[in-house]
Amino acid sequence: MAVSQTQGSQTHDAAPVDVAAFIDQQPVGGFQIKLLLTCAAVLFLDGFDTQAIGYVAPALAREWGLTKGALGPVFSAGLFGLMIGALIFGPLADRVGRKKIIIFSTLAFGVGTLATAFVSDVNTLLAIRFLTGLGLGGAMPNAVAMTSEFSPHRRRATMVMIMFCGFSVGAALGGLLAAAMIPQFGWRSVFVVGGLAPLALVPSLTLRLPESVRFLALTGRAHERVGELLRYIAANAAFAPGTQYTVHEPGLAGIPVLHLFKEKRTVVTLLLWVVFFMSLLDLYFLSNWLPTVLNDLGATVSASAAIGSMLQVGGVVGTFALGSVIDRFSFRALALVYFAAVFAVGAIGQLSHSVVFVTAAIFAAGFCIVGGQIAANALAATFYPTAVRATGVGWALGIGRVGSIVGPLVGGALLTAKWSTGSVFMAAATAALCAALAAFSLSRLAGMGGGKTDPASSFDAKLQPATTAGR
Repeated sequence: MAVSQTQGSQTHDAAPVDVAAFIDQQPVGGFQIKLLLTCAAVLFLDGFDTQAIGYVAPALAREWGLTKGALGPVFSAGLFGLMIGALIFGPLADRVGRKKIIIFSTLAFGVGTLATAFVSDVNTLLAIRFLTGLGLGGAMPNAVAMTSEFSPHRRRATMVMIMFCGFSVGAALGGLLAAAMIPQFGWRSVFVVGGLAPLALVPSLTLRLPESVRFLALTGRAHERVGELLRYIAANAAFAPGTQYTVHEPGLAGIPVLHLFKEKRTVVTLLLWVVFFMSLLDLYFLSNWLPTVLNDLGATVSASAAIGSMLQVGGVVGTFALGSVIDRFSFRALALVYFAAVFAVGAIGQLSHSVVFVTAAIFAAGFCIVGGQIAANALAATFYPTAVRATGVGWALGIGRVGSIVGPLVGGALLTAKWSTGSVFMAAATAALCAALAAFSLSRLAGMGGGKTDPASSFDAKLQPATTAGR
């Protein structure tokens, strides 16, 4: 490896440097933490803007004279845009880079959210939420891929999960901000704030966000920039002139999506899609309809938004609590988390007579469902190689978004059909059970025994061949 510690002299050996191995040997440093926080800021605003429509729904419906079920298509229009954005911008980022897509996506959802504040009818709202969703869907998989590709293997899931907390914090703040702003300034003010903030972040992303070091090395672009980024990670490292930087992963040609089903990835990909579909179905079922259901049970609009935000607060706590556990036990831990979610989600409908108990149940559901979904994002990023990482995560999220579209529609249909509160949440608990079974199947497929395995026997090492590529 053409690396020397700077002690008054530099090596002139120009042997190739394995980028992944170099990163794996380093501790997590300030540069990686700053990158994590930058990506977390993008997802903070992504979460705020994604969930805002659910929090303002009761006030919006009252102002426009809409029934509860009429807002189901509005929720799903935004989520449909999220799905398309993830499916398109994940593979595109594997071609043009993560940075460009993150910047474009942030600009797009900022403009769309700001425009939402000025709509005056349902049809326009449907169109704007779809277009906004395209940007929201493009930012998420690329922030996951970017964070993953700068993180050492032993801390990768933890780093991605901590970064993804930005989404949960933003979504939770959306509820708290809505509770404070709607009585004073009306529901439109929430979208004004949610639109201006991403637009203000774009210049900083343009100037400070680096391109993925593994992406640059794999594609053979900008070798000097790769060396510069590695020196940011390890300040005392030096590289000989003319050093080539490699990634020992396949440089995959052709259509990126097809590679999700090659080299023994087919079964894993399909099971990941089941996890994402069921998890996001449950998450958006809860996040979109909890404020409305709570309002119907007698809580004020502000109280409904505040209590509903406990779903995301629980998700933040769950993410921090589960990070190191997921790094160690992977899909086995994920399966247990989703099994616990079955009971937490079911309890919401049974405890709705008590504010304290239902708040605790919503918090627990967030801990398991949101925390589990963030863990699934991290594990998907760990499984796929660099050449199709954004594609793999993007398509898993895209398929998951189908679930997120179905979830609000199912919720609206059940409420319109006059199902009891208990029955509605038992139906939601069934989705968590399906996610648990798929995660358990993944753990059995990979033969995971827990934290006693080394990186060579990890999930991705078992199921994908190591191929030298990328100069």
